[in-house]
Amino acid sequence: MRAKAEAIIDFGPSNGRTNDKIVQQYRQDYKRINEILDQHPEILERVHRDLQKLSKATTRRGRNATLTSENLFRAVLVKQLEGLGYREASVRIAESETLQSFCRLLKRSTINYSLINRAFCAIEPETWEAINHQLGLQAVEQGEVTTDHVRTDTTVTECNIHWPTDSSLLWDTYRVIAREMTRARPLARLACPWRFHPRKIKKLHLFITRYAGSSSKKRKGQVRAASKTLIERVEKTLENVASFVEYAKQSGDLNLMAAVELLDSYLPVMRQVTSVARRRTFDGEKVPNNEKVFSIFEPHTELIKRGRRGKPIEFGHKILLTQSREKFITDYVVLEENRCDDQLLGEVIQRHKDRYGRAPESIAADMGFRPDEETFEELEEEVDYLSVPRRTRDFGDVMMGIWQQWRAGIEGTISCLKRAFRLSRCFFKGFRNFGSGIGSAIFCHNLRILARTSSD
Repeated sequence: MRAKAEAIIDFGPSNGRTNDKIVQQYRQDYKRINEILDQHPEILERVHRDLQKLSKATTRRGRNATLTSENLFRAVLVKQLEGLGYREASVRIAESETLQSFCRLLKRSTINYSLINRAFCAIEPETWEAINHQLGLQAVEQGEVTTDHVRTDTTVTECNIHWPTDSSLLWDTYRVIAREMTRARPLARLACPWRFHPRKIKKLHLFITRYAGSSSKKRKGQVRAASKTLIERVEKTLENVASFVEYAKQSGDLNLMAAVELLDSYLPVMRQVTSVARRRTFDGEKVPNNEKVFSIFEPHTELIKRGRRGKPIEFGHKILLTQSREKFITDYVVLEENRCDDQLLGEVIQRHKDRYGRAPESIAADMGFRPDEETFEELEEEVDYLSVPRRTRDFGDVMMGIWQQWRAGIEGTISCLKRAFRLSRCFFKGFRNFGSGIGSAIFCHNLRILARTSSD
């Protein structure tokens, strides 16, 4: 069983006096964040329910967990606040008295990086959204945040994948099959008589990648022939693997079933990869993006075009952010399926009403959020002023210009989230952990905002 918290009175190192303003500000930030968390015990209570899953005893004689849920939760916050990986966070906590005091470790030196990882994975994305909402409600009640005037915008957080092409996805498929089958073969050699040739497949992939953009007709023919060969070989291998996985399931051998478990989970995505490649190469078909797979490791990834000059195409998910005048993010949504911005303005208003009891007095957004005129008139009845221009000429209006200048402030917040809280690319696996990564980063951003606001 894991305890929720331990009573710790002191905060900070005993010899914490220093004349360095940067060090003072650093310690003051963590001290204020510590006070904010202590003022909201319902946040720890909600997180404790999720972290209880880490300490379920498998026997009656199981020992109690050494670390409390508060220790683990604060270690996860340190990781996000400092923008560190799990190993770096473990080392930073061990070497910093301030962080040890913040995590309330008493005489324990640090927390193992793998336990921080397990703690992060145990906290559900819905929990991060809920504690963000609780933090916002308390800040509004205390007058630290006002929700009368909000601004909204979207951004894209990319998944941790390479640039997808047919040949690279086929090569990923083949190398994963070869690796997993090599591990499983000793358990059932007679059921796996096939040989694998990853070097030959990689050579085909590199040839296609190198000469795919060639203008020579001869090269184009060679690339097309190599693509067909690559598709046929991967398809044949995939058929063999499917039969081996089916044999393993029916064998009743637990070791063999465990060895092919990963392959079994990849098979649907791998089949989709080969199907799309065949349709494009053999049939010359233009496959819609919603039928494509952009990574066999992150199949939830979407292709998003936002018209950015430096990066016209992004692979990840769109994030909808709503922010108050104090730069506090009052609401966020991680969109599993991409939607146009002009469909999101009504959702922003409705979610704000559900969370804070009434619609905001004004909302500022860019031109992309402007819906059709009929919908816009309906939304104007709920909000006193909608600063959403329809065309460039609308910026000539004095009030519109003022509100749009204020709206631009959310762009700075997005930049801060991507630089300081690592939201430019999400390194967590799966859409569930993707949502947790977004939620934890926004929660830590809001803690920073409240800490700086109260100290001022």
